[in-house]
Amino acid sequence: MGPWWVNAKLRWRALRCQHQLFKDYYQSLVPLLELPISRAPLMAMDLEMTGLDPLQDQILSIGLVPIENGAIPLMGAQQKLVQIQGSVGQSATIHGILDNHLTEAVTIEEAMAWFVAQTRGHVLVAHHSPLDCRFLQQDILSIYHQAIVLPAIDTLLLEKHRLLREHSVLKEGSLRLGACRERYGLPIYGAHSALTDALACGELLLAQVASMGGAEELKVGELLAYSR
Repeated sequence: MGPWWVNAKLRWRALRCQHQLFKDYYQSLVPLLELPISRAPLMAMDLEMTGLDPLQDQILSIGLVPIENGAIPLMGAQQKLVQIQGSVGQSATIHGILDNHLTEAVTIEEAMAWFVAQTRGHVLVAHHSPLDCRFLQQDILSIYHQAIVLPAIDTLLLEKHRLLREHSVLKEGSLRLGACRERYGLPIYGAHSALTDALACGELLLAQVASMGGAEELKVGELLAYSR
């Protein structure tokens, strides 16, 4: 699907949406689609969850890292820990977040309001964006009783398309964030957190765009369409 489809979908949503918060959200994205990727305001994101099922599992933390004019201003990086119902259980072995880490965490309602406010006017960037977006969409639907479309540039899919032009079969694990970064000579980050992974994703996108060449001509809408 081409960039025109992304543009049409956002314009239709902005026109038909009854909730002003989300109408404004869509309207803030439409003019960004025609911007060169090097000048567009982007927001790399990552979530840590208790599992992989948005209907059963819960968001534990959200990391957001802005990308502005082809650079990452680290002063704008933010992370929120999110309260959950029950215990983190065995998922702590993956993300390292323990129950006592969440004593000062925000509620899921506060987290979603913060997410929408922080990402308004930014195009999302994520590694395997459907997973993170489904969790966010599920919680936003539960809280606001309004479905939301979250267009995102997916660094995993960008890398998959690139590799499939060179190889007919991809090695297992070749699309993991660390493996993708290694191919571009990016450093391996030891800490596993939403903020660190959001930063790692943002850096990966900049490396991918640089390898494509023509960052001044490459439009946001093209990368969104390419990431589907």
